[in-house]
Amino acid sequence: MTDQTVDATVEDDRPTKQALTRGFRCKCPNCGEGALLHSYLKVNDECAHCGQELFHHRADDGPAYLTILIVGHLLAPALHVGYVHWRPDPWTMAIAFSLGCVALSLFLLPRLKGAIVAYQWARKMHGFGKTA
Repeated sequence: MTDQTVDATVEDDRPTKQALTRGFRCKCPNCGEGALLHSYLKVNDECAHCGQELFHHRADDGPAYLTILIVGHLLAPALHVGYVHWRPDPWTMAIAFSLGCVALSLFLLPRLKGAIVAYQWARKMHGFGKTA
């Protein structure tokens, strides 16, 4: 291996786990400093800190699907346990679990979108670029 090959390999290395962690924190998957999202769910065109282009990454319906999957798997058993152990009034239970569902969904949605965009970045899954 030549020095140029080694340098190219090190430069092209994008650790997936690190990128996922940064994406979940809604930070740039490249530097971990700049914001990945703006306006709650819109991906920035580029990182303000390192200049990494991000406009070509699209998460589509993936974050919504994962959010529904996770929230459902967390709240369904909680609903069962809460009903069996405490037998709350139906309205109390409906309000509590509705608020929990909305809060957890709002918390997870941008973080899961950030993780999906970061995964695409780490695996070099680029789109076709900006269209006019």
